[in-house]
Amino acid sequence: MFVSDFQHKAWEEDSLHTVYSQKSLIETNVIAMVLAGGRGRRLYPLTEHRAKPAVPFGGNYRLIDFVLSNMVNSHIKEIYILTQYKSNSLLNHLQQGWAITHPMNGYLLMPVPPQMQGRETWYLGTADAAFQNMGLITKKKPDLVLVFGSDHIYSMDIRRMIQYHLDKKADVTVATIPRPVSECSQFGTASVNQDWRITRFEEKTSHPTPIPEEPDQALVSMGNYVFDSRVLVEELNDDSADRASTHDFGNDILPKICRTRRVYAFDFRRNVIPGAENPCDYWRDVGTIESYYRANMEMNNPFSHLNLYNSLWPVRSVKHHVMPAKIIKDLSGRLGRVENSILGGSVVVSGGHVRNSVIGHNVYIGSGAEVRDSVILGNVIIKEQVRVHRAIIDHGNIVQEGERIGYDRKQDSSRYYMDKSGITVLPHRQESFFFGKLGKERRKFEISYMEESNVRETHHTF
Repeated sequence: MFVSDFQHKAWEEDSLHTVYSQKSLIETNVIAMVLAGGRGRRLYPLTEHRAKPAVPFGGNYRLIDFVLSNMVNSHIKEIYILTQYKSNSLLNHLQQGWAITHPMNGYLLMPVPPQMQGRETWYLGTADAAFQNMGLITKKKPDLVLVFGSDHIYSMDIRRMIQYHLDKKADVTVATIPRPVSECSQFGTASVNQDWRITRFEEKTSHPTPIPEEPDQALVSMGNYVFDSRVLVEELNDDSADRASTHDFGNDILPKICRTRRVYAFDFRRNVIPGAENPCDYWRDVGTIESYYRANMEMNNPFSHLNLYNSLWPVRSVKHHVMPAKIIKDLSGRLGRVENSILGGSVVVSGGHVRNSVIGHNVYIGSGAEVRDSVILGNVIIKEQVRVHRAIIDHGNIVQEGERIGYDRKQDSSRYYMDKSGITVLPHRQESFFFGKLGKERRKFEISYMEESNVRETHHTF
């Protein structure tokens, strides 16, 4: 099973965990829709060849792994992933990481392409994505429907939100998290009364209403909703018939139904995760290059509130068949060094220096090379004497000997993508780490190192 009997028992005995009304949860039939069809324009060029939820993160994961892990860990057993744009990479990841390497044992996790019900178009918005798949709701007849995004970094026990929804007898519950008023303009914000019932919902307003008794904070929507299924069907039908609608939950449905439905805000600060000792209030939106970069850098913080090492709440992904990472001497005897960094499998640091960085699978860092404050997504070769600083390097790149990346904005802009935040991005290249040009370079390094090592061993044989 995904969660063993031992883990489930540990969750039940966790002294930090609120005792749920188990009867209410057991008797509630829940299905989930995961919105995974976004283009992710603000994450360009990382989304040039892949859907946003398929963007690698943290050296070992894809963005979608976090929401799916939260659902499986929360025992949500019927999950539909609504795909759309450039979904090939996402579908491959789901097939390799969730359908094969993790036997579902009673869980249903199914990618669903646009059904084009009612019109022959792609999804027009998040609400239209749910509308086009409304047949899943009418066929399954669940009590509740979870509608969750797939491009945020967080750990969440969704059962707590469901129980809150049931206790409030809500029609809709919106997961929210406090943020400084000055930082709320890029999010949907909720105004609540003393009972945390939402009285107004505004999408990307520059003047959000503060939380009662917290004048410098406003409630930001996390893009996660619990709907009474009957209410969701009615509202989706109404929204579909509205020609003035953009067919989006945040823009259209939530602002309207706050006046006619029982809509409540779930305070994410109530979140408690089995096995976690620190507060479980970490949530990051990674919708831009800058926010994506910062969230990756936070993975190196030993005091981060996002715990990836909690065996009672694992973040699942593809089980890569790779070798252990290794930090070794180069041919001249210079020792590789790694400081405060994350290394994926099959990473080789041969006489190079890695500092404050996140390095994905299958990366070779050569002699005298220095990688600082950077994110290497994987399948990359960084040759000798290269300098990389404040950069993101996507799959398939070979950084040639002596190159400087992140030190000269004008030069970087002429060769690569320069984000307005000052972060240099090397876009994805269609190169295989095992075949083609990249594979040949990798094998050349391996052969030359082995030959030199054999010569040394011969010279030291008496």
